[in-house]
Formats: sequence, C-alpha cells, structure tokens
Amino acid sequence: MNQESTDPAAATSEETKHENNHTPQKTGLPEVTLNDLPTSWKEAAARAGWTELMPVQSKAMPYIMAGRDLMVQSRTGSGKTGAFILPILERINPLQDNCQAMILAPTRELAQQVASDAKVLAGDTGVRVVAVYGGTKYGPQLEAFRKGAHLVVGTPGRILDHLLRKSLTLDNLKILVFDEADRLLSMGFYPDMRQVQSYLPSSRRVDGFMFSATFPPRVMGLASRFLHEPDFLGLSSDNVHVAETEHIYYIVPGMDKDRSLVRIIEIENPDSVIIFCNTKARVTYVATVLRRFGYDADEISSDLSQAAREKVLTRVRQGELRFLVATDVAARGIDIHDLSHVIQYEPPEEAESYIHRSGRTGRAGAKGEAISLVDVIEKAKLNRIAQRYHIDMQERPLPSDEDVAAIVSERATVLLEAKRRERDKLKAERMQRFIPLAQELSEDEDGLPLLAMLLDDYYQQALHKPPTPLEPERTQKKPQTGGRKGGRRRGRSRR
Repeated sequence: MNQESTDPAAATSEETKHENNHTPQKTGLPEVTLNDLPTSWKEAAARAGWTELMPVQSKAMPYIMAGRDLMVQSRTGSGKTGAFILPILERINPLQDNCQAMILAPTRELAQQVASDAKVLAGDTGVRVVAVYGGTKYGPQLEAFRKGAHLVVGTPGRILDHLLRKSLTLDNLKILVFDEADRLLSMGFYPDMRQVQSYLPSSRRVDGFMFSATFPPRVMGLASRFLHEPDFLGLSSDNVHVAETEHIYYIVPGMDKDRSLVRIIEIENPDSVIIFCNTKARVTYVATVLRRFGYDADEISSDLSQAAREKVLTRVRQGELRFLVATDVAARGIDIHDLSHVIQYEPPEEAESYIHRSGRTGRAGAKGEAISLVDVIEKAKLNRIAQRYHIDMQERPLPSDEDVAAIVSERATVLLEAKRRERDKLKAERMQRFIPLAQELSEDEDGLPLLAMLLDDYYQQALHKPPTPLEPERTQKKPQTGGRKGGRRRGRSRR
C-alpha cells in the first residue's frame, strides 16, 4: 500500500518491514534473461512463442534450479507457469520411468492448461506429462502412470485417489509445486493436501515452490507445513513484502448490492471478514442477509447492550465467528487476529476511515485484501480516496450467477470426494443401495430439486462456518526476502 508518511497505516507497515528484516539475510539470486538460458531452454521458449522472459520468470527460475524453496506472489497471467515448468523440465531425467515432479492445481481447467503448456515446452525431450483431475475416467490416467509419467499435474483430490490405489507413487519425487495456493485452500483441498504429504519421501527433502496471488494466514500456514526455510519473491513492486494489503473494488448495481456481496463472498471464500457499513440500519440489514444465506455472521453497533456486545466479541476472540458486520465507531478497539479480508459495503463518509478500515487486515506478516463495493456514483468517492492516499486500486469483474454456480460445484465435488474416501468398506457397500435411487432422481424433473437440496445443505454445513485453524507442525522462520539465513539441512522428513 503506497501512502504518505502521515497515513495511520504507514506506521504498521514500517513495523512489519522491521520485523521482516530483523533476521540477517543472504543476497538473493541474480535474475536471468532469455539470452542467459541454455540453448535447449531457448528452443523451448521459441516453441511457446516467448520473445523475452517475464519478471516472475527472470526472478524465480534461478531459485528453482538451485533447489531453494520459494514462495512467489504472482497473479494469473503473470507468466508464472513458465517460471516453474522450464526449470522442472531441466531437472527431470527422462530415462527414469517414474514421477519426478508434481504440480497441484485448484481446478481441472488450470491443471489442463498447465499440462498443455508443459507439453509444448517439453517438445521432443522425452519428458512425459499427464493431467489428472476428477470428473473424468481413470483409464487414460492409469495408462499414463503405467508408461512412467515424469511430470504429474492435477487436483489434490484425484492425485490422492491414485496414491490410495497405489497407481501413483512419489518415491522418486524431486519437486512439488503449489500453483495458486490461495485458491487451493479456497476450494477446500487442505485435508487432501495433508494426506498427499504423507506419501512424500521420508528419507530426503523434496524441493517445494508455492505460487499464490495473495498470502493470507492460511496460505502462510500451508507454507510452514510443506516448505523448508523458503525465500519470498513479490512481483508487484521492487519491495513487495508479505504484509502488503491488496486493494480491490467491484462496481455493483446500486439496487443489487446485497446479492452482489453474496456472490463476491462465494467466489472469494474468505477465512475471516469485517464488513463495514456507514449506518446501524445498514449493519443490521447486511448481517440479516448473510445469515439468511447461511453464513455465520453477527453484528456490532451502538444499539447492542453491553452483554450482547461481549457475547459477539467473545466469539470473535475465540475465532468462532467468520463474518462480523460493523460501523466504524462500533468496531473501534476490536482486533481480529489473522483477519484475511475487510469488505467495505459502501465507501466511508470520511476518507481517513478507509485507511483505518483497510489497515485491519494484512498484519503480522500476512497478506490481506481490502474489498470495496461501489456503484457508479460511489466510484468517484473511492477515486478521491485512492488519489489522496496514493493507493493502487484494482477493479475486478463482478462474478455472475454462472461463475458462482461453477465454483460452488467444484468445491462441493472436492468435499464429497474427500468424504467418500473416508468411508470404510462396510459404509461403501451400504451406500450402494442408494445408487438406483440417485440415478432415478437425476433423470426425473421432480427428483433433481431433491438432489440439489441435499447438495446445498451439505455445502452450507461444510463451508459456511469458521475454517479450521492451520497449526504449523514446527516452528517456521519467516520467508526470506531475496535470500536465506544459513544452509540447507538434508535428510529431513516432510511428514
């Protein structure tokens, strides 16, 4: 967040920088250019139509080749896929018929795209690439494993299925990449990833690389479990550090702001949020709408009795409340640990309040998001706030009902597949009696709403509640910005 030194949030930013720089750091690895690459890499780049390396590629490739665990802040379209694919291809031995590198992706579409890009870059090198994901037959995936796929790209759920079937083994795995780590968690893949981790080699380290658009607390927790003393690279500026807050706005219809809020929440799937409104009446209305949609939401306003206020704050302090709706005055003195998002249902009356609101996220070494909902008229007010405090506001397209339906369907599938894997043989046998009924309902016009109702109820119970905290397995040092303290220790288990 770029602000003048007099801004209220500037002190917090400086304190975090001081914390991040407290540990002595080694010099980061130098960037590379296309001309610096080996001939085989240049040929691969030519096949992909590259004329030069993008910033994420220039900065990340040296770390991946050096085997230094890395966290990279990068957005879709930044060129991140090429940043890890080319070094991975270089480190794969095509003469060994086994899985040597694995990329975890949040959706089947991304898995397909990454695998497609990898095949183009691999060319005729002999490296075999396979994409594995749910919703498709196992046959072609099993055949790829039998032939000795070197690079496996897939969703954690389907990869776990293959590990449980023993059709895939990770005994020879060298590299593990988390592509769009924030979305992996948003989709509900964390339990699957923890199970996948138990199949990693126990006698040696596997190099880990994490790419994510944002680094909220849960992504940092994921890094502490899978990565070993990772370096950190930020690509939005020369001095990006994990504590930055990303400022986002959506232009929404003035008469449909409540529905727009729900769609944004469904897409973002935030861990914990404060939603700011300008009036007590609006606070009550928004909290009521969220509860009606099944969200765990409560409100704080000056109308609450002290006893009711303390009850809400107790839930906040214990991490049991996911959505808190409040006015600026009522929220004073409330500090939510690891707050991932701040949503401004409307721009504040006073410009300075924007800084106080957004400053509640992105603390203590975590990445946060400050989201504003504005109609066409309110957009002018938000522009004035951005100009006054030199804030880089990024517009995102308002998700449609179709966008929400697609991502909700994928999340529900992930959760249901995980639930099925937990079943023992007796329970799996017992559920067979309902397969004819499920088939009948799916083909019947009156039966479909019954199936939809069951799926909706399950989804609400599974996702619309506070997320389970990610407790790190071991003490994890903060990611090093451009370097690492000390050397690597070999022979450590990642389990």
